[in-house]
Amino acid sequence: MLTINNLHVYYGAIRALDGVCLQVNQGEIVTMIGANGAGKSTTIRTISGLVRSRSGEITFEGRDICTTPPHRIVSLGVGQSPEGRRVFSTMTVRENLDLGAYCRHAHKADVKSDMERVFTLFPRLKEREGQLAGTLSGGEQQMLAIGRALMARPRLLLLDEPSLGLAPFLVRSIFQIIQDINQQGVTVLLVEQNANQALKIAHRGYVLETGRVVLEDTAANLLKNDLVRQAYLGE
Repeated sequence: MLTINNLHVYYGAIRALDGVCLQVNQGEIVTMIGANGAGKSTTIRTISGLVRSRSGEITFEGRDICTTPPHRIVSLGVGQSPEGRRVFSTMTVRENLDLGAYCRHAHKADVKSDMERVFTLFPRLKEREGQLAGTLSGGEQQMLAIGRALMARPRLLLLDEPSLGLAPFLVRSIFQIIQDINQQGVTVLLVEQNANQALKIAHRGYVLETGRVVLEDTAANLLKNDLVRQAYLGE
């Protein structure tokens, strides 16, 4: 579904990605793990078109999207829940969700159906649908960010640090919901510092260090890898 080949990204003179290669197959949950500054979020933002690569290839369902505008990438079937949630704080929960469907130009009945699907995944959002997003708790804002991405009906969902700053019981809930979304037919590329939880739900994983992929394997094998256990699982 998604192929990245020899991707190089710079911020000015600073190299953020140095020849990254990865692949996401339809139906998978694939995770990228690594320390702060490893290039995980840059990879996600480059896929979404928010950052432009200097060289390399990104193809989605066989189509080159390296120069495709971000809104068009959403229309093609790639949704993103960004790091830090980035909800529209002065708009209500329902208005945030409506904006998620903006690029689809969908019929009202379809938007309503998708919103009910989001409310089924996140009952708390249904309770808060008329509330300003900026007044939600951190966990509720994370639910809203994921729900807003789902309103675009993505076939590939990019999740950037969905558990960041959440209480442990909410972390467990978010990872269960990610599995539920995947089981409903959405492919997931997950960036996550909580490597242990990410690898427990993923099919495959990539380890990034200083802008390079240094290790790739099945998630089960990465969980047993001594280097991964020492560096990222705190063992």
